[in-house]
Amino acid sequence: MSEIEIIVGVFAIYLILLTAVAVWSSKASSGMDGYFIAGKKLPFWVVAFSTNATGESGWLLLGLTGMAYSVGLHALWVVLGEVIGIALCWFLIARRLKVATDEYDSITVPDYLESRFNDTRHIIRIISVVIIVSMVLIYIAAQMIAAGKAFGEFMQISYVHGVILGAIVTSLYTVIGGYKAVAYTDVVQGVLMLLALILLPIIAFNEAGGWTVVMQSLGSIDPVLVQSFGEKGWSTAGFIAAASFLAIGLPFLGVPQVLVRFMSIDDQASVKKAGFISVACLFVFTFGAVMIGLAGRVLFPELTDPELIMPTLSRELFPPVITGILVVVLLAAIMSTVDSLLILLSSAITRDLVQKILRPQMTDRKLAIIGRLSTLLIGFLAVGIALSENRAIFWMVLFTWSGLGATFSPVVLCSLLWRGVNLKGAIAGMLGGFLVTVSWVLFIKERFYDMYEAIPGFIGGLLIIIMVSIVSRDKSESR
Repeated sequence: MSEIEIIVGVFAIYLILLTAVAVWSSKASSGMDGYFIAGKKLPFWVVAFSTNATGESGWLLLGLTGMAYSVGLHALWVVLGEVIGIALCWFLIARRLKVATDEYDSITVPDYLESRFNDTRHIIRIISVVIIVSMVLIYIAAQMIAAGKAFGEFMQISYVHGVILGAIVTSLYTVIGGYKAVAYTDVVQGVLMLLALILLPIIAFNEAGGWTVVMQSLGSIDPVLVQSFGEKGWSTAGFIAAASFLAIGLPFLGVPQVLVRFMSIDDQASVKKAGFISVACLFVFTFGAVMIGLAGRVLFPELTDPELIMPTLSRELFPPVITGILVVVLLAAIMSTVDSLLILLSSAITRDLVQKILRPQMTDRKLAIIGRLSTLLIGFLAVGIALSENRAIFWMVLFTWSGLGATFSPVVLCSLLWRGVNLKGAIAGMLGGFLVTVSWVLFIKERFYDMYEAIPGFIGGLLIIIMVSIVSRDKSESR
């Protein structure tokens, strides 16, 4: 058998497994509660792996590895930022959010916020839908771009065909099985990613001659690659660059696709166990990805597209069967995020727009059908965006990640930790955080050392919430 035939065979086996999980999950996803949040009955270990598989994606295996290939040890700040971010999310936010959303019987983040602030005019819900739709479409498109690159590199098909194939596969099993299928396939995908991100760096470093040789080789290629503060060194620009990489973990505190995992866990007491598993796995994920980039720069220093270093190492260092498995790992990383984003966007349209605002009397069964149809429509629209010329996965994901984080992180934090926040503050903070993020990218970022937009977005949103809540303090709007 040829290498491509073996890869296709391994991928086909994987698709059969995904289909089986989707069909098994379909019985539990006939209604809104089941389709969008698995009836809040997921065990802690499923939620732990699903959280990580959702937060890490083609951005991890293509984007972060490619970034480490380009900037060297400077990328380790991303590892630290992600680990701190997910740890704060689990141990500061998760249990409190689970308790509150159970109390309000919420199945989406806008559900919770609307109930928490007694927003009878649905202003928070409308803002949430508009921002989620705009940001998540771009986010999904970035994952479709990753799928196009991966399929093209491994299976020797065109980028366009790769994008379309990835979209079809992910959309179909998400439509069939709903959130439960997404969560359990995330476990399979997360375990595969974990194993690959342990095995591949070890083999790559061994092939390159070990840690000392890799560091010496990186230094000879470009001394900047072994400097922790990158090309800017110990300067204002260097510290801001490091802070920007650290801040990549900040949006974990509020992005809806992560928060919904906490809402779906079956038992409030299980949150801590899930948190320890999640934090440990995320460290392996991100550290392994950076190590792949470092070793890959030494082994293949002339790549024209750094984001293809993981597929290149997989093909060059392993026999076809293992390469086929690593292809599945890469595609699993992409699909584990796409499926969650499809569910998130579908829930925003179906639950937050149709059921709660446009058609409150519509039956649960009809709403579930709309949810499935909107999932397919979203996948189609994302493919259209992915077929454009912008194919920089790392920066596309960071922009949408920060936009969602700046919108929801400050308001979620305040809603759980500060009794003084009110409806006016929440609305102003959500709009302010989002607008600061977008404005920073469009008008300020290039003039301010390229500081990552999540920093001003989060700070701006938080300050606006506090100031507006204090100025407009109304006891009837606070708890």
